[in-house]
Amino acid sequence: MLSNPSARRVLLTIVWLDLILLALPTIVIVIASFNAGKIIAFPPEGFSLIWYQELLTKRAFGEALWRSFEVAIICTLVSLPAGTLAAIALARYRIKHATTIQVVLLLPFIVPLIVSGLGLMLIFGWMRVLGSIWPVGLAACIINLPFMIWAVSASVNNLDPDIEHAAANCGAPPITTFFTITLPAVMPGVITGALLMFILALNEFIVSLLLVDARIVTLPVLMYNAIRSIITPDLAALSVVYIAIAAASIWILDRVVGLEIFLKSK
Repeated sequence: MLSNPSARRVLLTIVWLDLILLALPTIVIVIASFNAGKIIAFPPEGFSLIWYQELLTKRAFGEALWRSFEVAIICTLVSLPAGTLAAIALARYRIKHATTIQVVLLLPFIVPLIVSGLGLMLIFGWMRVLGSIWPVGLAACIINLPFMIWAVSASVNNLDPDIEHAAANCGAPPITTFFTITLPAVMPGVITGALLMFILALNEFIVSLLLVDARIVTLPVLMYNAIRSIITPDLAALSVVYIAIAAASIWILDRVVGLEIFLKSK
């Protein structure tokens, strides 16, 4: 803790400025979603819920939202075994070329998303699977998998290896030790990573833009296509729905395992 009152005030001022700057875009879009006019504006011309009612009548928005959920579910289901096993292997076992593997796992953060998207588009195009929803979910998993690995690694690093050794000394085979000792112990990290992967895949835009077509357009891509012509308040209302889904996921994450599980993994 800082003992100097002046230093504490400066630190608190910086923290509050950061919080305001981070929250400002969200606050503005929430207020704009209640605009009574036909064009999005801030400050709003008046208060109205008409644009939230309008969302219920637009089938395209509902279908695109459901496809985004499908992408998020596929991404989460793939990342659960892949990320969990990779995190345990890298943290617990001596693997040949472990440093190289870790560098490869960091590639999604090093390579621009547009480059990753183009590469995945070429691969899936060569496989002739473009036009299906599962390649989009798989692509979202590939570019976000480090988050899953980091979340699980935080729990693995907190696991006392002597507990696993004790199970082995008692005659438990490795597979039994994994399902009865290791997996339950790292479950907070698994849940954290799964929820993060779900949120990230739900919001994925750049890679999705390159992999979807008019038949399987996801909600972020649909919103992007809509704002290219005219920005109406129904898009702001749709954004608030997105924010609510993300906020609910974070709330569940905090209630189930606590946000510190992910923060410790950084």
